[in-house]
Amino acid sequence: MIKIKHVKSSFERNALAAPFGFKGGYLTALWQTIALLESESGQTGLGLGTQSVLWSDAAVFVKNSESDGNNMMLKMTQFALQQAAEISFETPLDLLDKLLPAVYEYGQKITGNKALRLTFALNALVPVDNAAWQLYCREKKIKNFDDMIPADCRPALSARHRELASIPLMSYGVPLEKIVQAVDEGCFFLKVKIGADPDKDGDQDKMLAWDKKRLAAIHAAVKDRQITHTVNGRIPYYLDANGRYDSKERLMRLIDHAEKVGARERIMIVEEPFPEEYKADVRDIPVRLAADESAHSEKDALERMELGYGAIALKPIAKTMSMSLRIAKKAHERKIPCFCADLTVNPVLVDWNKNVAARLAPLPGLKIGVLETNGHQNYRDWELMRSYHPCFDAPWMHTVQGLFHLDDDFYARSGGMLDISRHYLQKVMENKKP
Repeated sequence: MIKIKHVKSSFERNALAAPFGFKGGYLTALWQTIALLESESGQTGLGLGTQSVLWSDAAVFVKNSESDGNNMMLKMTQFALQQAAEISFETPLDLLDKLLPAVYEYGQKITGNKALRLTFALNALVPVDNAAWQLYCREKKIKNFDDMIPADCRPALSARHRELASIPLMSYGVPLEKIVQAVDEGCFFLKVKIGADPDKDGDQDKMLAWDKKRLAAIHAAVKDRQITHTVNGRIPYYLDANGRYDSKERLMRLIDHAEKVGARERIMIVEEPFPEEYKADVRDIPVRLAADESAHSEKDALERMELGYGAIALKPIAKTMSMSLRIAKKAHERKIPCFCADLTVNPVLVDWNKNVAARLAPLPGLKIGVLETNGHQNYRDWELMRSYHPCFDAPWMHTVQGLFHLDDDFYARSGGMLDISRHYLQKVMENKKP
């Protein structure tokens, strides 16, 4: 059993280059949280998390200032660390099982939201879970990610890609010329935010009209491009609605429009089209739907799969590595493909995500694996943040013509995920509070 002796935490605000829009709202900065666990044997683990109040529970974001919402999530992380200091555990998965109910209940209390989404608590637990994995590997003398994966989860993570497509995010404010530029630079799998609120009045008809126009414009601009990484040789579209569509009927109007303009066959994924509470069977929708925020846990993911969702967006960097490994196992058992989506995380966490993405089977229609990463598009000081990575400037941190190239060094070093960042360690040690 691993017994925690000391815990510490800190955080760092990172400004965004411009307001970042999704779910009808906008972010101006993201908080990087840091958790340190030290065991009775003297081993340590340092975990990072990127908080996204808007993504994890838009109701909390709307009812509070951006700073207040982040403070609430930070308090949940600190509460989790206090709880962890009193718990012995065998594996990080065991620790998560012990922490999540209490952290969720605490979150309900401090947010005043009895219907708090479980993802809000999981987002708060990411740095604690990551610290637990580092500590676990040190305690068990595990040297790489492959050996870290629980035996029952390994079949779901048996691939070993040498290339990963880097998926950029095209949020509401990204102009068409920037999308074309990304394609010119080698990006071929476009994640496009849909569900805009153009007049800030919640009008779903205006939202649909905006989305139709946006999709048609993108398709007209890139439809004739030839690429080698898809089965059909064409650029696929990945539409992310973040739960903004109120019904299957409204989504079908968008899909019918896509058919009209010749874009439907290019839609590889529509991610999280409906609000979480909308639990309709979606097998009759003629495109692959992916669950993201609604797949909080393996139980929720299984429910979505039974409703006909044909893919699961894994977010080790948003819903904890522990929960993501469990979800990947459930999806693999049912032959449902998974892929790794971003949360606009820091460069260190990009490679935590990359370790999972590198081992997932390709999505149907693709020849290689994929990884969404958009921090370079959105953080004001991305290059400075890159310097905090324990493997700073390793070749596999860079994209070349839209691809991450994963060599033997990447796999040997597990993308740096088992190493401690000096910058973040110093930051947490400077904090005099636990």
